[in-house]
Amino acid sequence: MKRSILHMLDPMPNNSPFDINMAVDAGFDILMPYNNVKLENVHGLTQDAVFSRGPAGVKRTGLFIGGRNLGLAVDMFDTAKQAMMPPFAISVFADPSGAFTTAAALVACVEKELKSKHGKELADCKAVIFGGTGPVGIATGIIASLAGAETTIVDHLYLETAVDIAKQYNRRFGCDLKGAVASFDKDKIELLKDVDIIFCTAKAGIQVLNSTILKEVTQLKVAGDVNAISPAGIEGVTAQDMGVPMIHATHCNAVGVGALAVGNVKYQVQHALLVLMLESETPIYLDFRDAFIKAREIFK
Repeated sequence: MKRSILHMLDPMPNNSPFDINMAVDAGFDILMPYNNVKLENVHGLTQDAVFSRGPAGVKRTGLFIGGRNLGLAVDMFDTAKQAMMPPFAISVFADPSGAFTTAAALVACVEKELKSKHGKELADCKAVIFGGTGPVGIATGIIASLAGAETTIVDHLYLETAVDIAKQYNRRFGCDLKGAVASFDKDKIELLKDVDIIFCTAKAGIQVLNSTILKEVTQLKVAGDVNAISPAGIEGVTAQDMGVPMIHATHCNAVGVGALAVGNVKYQVQHALLVLMLESETPIYLDFRDAFIKAREIFK
């Protein structure tokens, strides 16, 4: 049997050590990282990977697309798929900055607590995403919106940034994101007055929601935070929390989901999708949709 190879395309100066470790642990024999990859390089690199191994070899060959720009990763993903010429076709997995698997895990964890603690579905709820204009925030918004939640992505500084990003991904994926800005506590309190779900995907080590804000919320049911570095993005939500009552949300029965709880599911999802690439007899193309399906399966 031919050895398995994963070609890892990344537009950044360095490939992610996290993704490299994950690919090794999933069982790939050889990893070939490529950095500073431009979109126009993807077609040629893909065909070089495909045509050199023959029909048997392509089953043992995969393509992983990383980077930090979610839109660029999606474009690279689509370009790679278009470069295939069956039977010379290989599996492709896009997970820029871990955003797809992290967002899938975050939404699935929140959905699980929403159902078990409140008997609600995502489609019944209004969700707000702080840090919503970064890669994980955008992916979280797309997944939550496509699952039926009324979803708003929030930028810390500029309304135009949030609105433009919402429009861009609504066009691309058929979701229904809205954009908002919240720079001060009063803005956040106003934004959260009728919200059921909070997703916090802001930069690590930045507290987005303090106890003063949380004491004002009345409709909140679940809050998920992916920040594992102190201080927590949401005050009172610790990294290990999974459905733990939020001590500062005193006017509702909200529960919190912390970064390590999300991270545990994210790890399982990414591992499972990498293994799926290795085991599939036919080419598969994996993005946030597949990550969310796999994350939901963990809680069945």
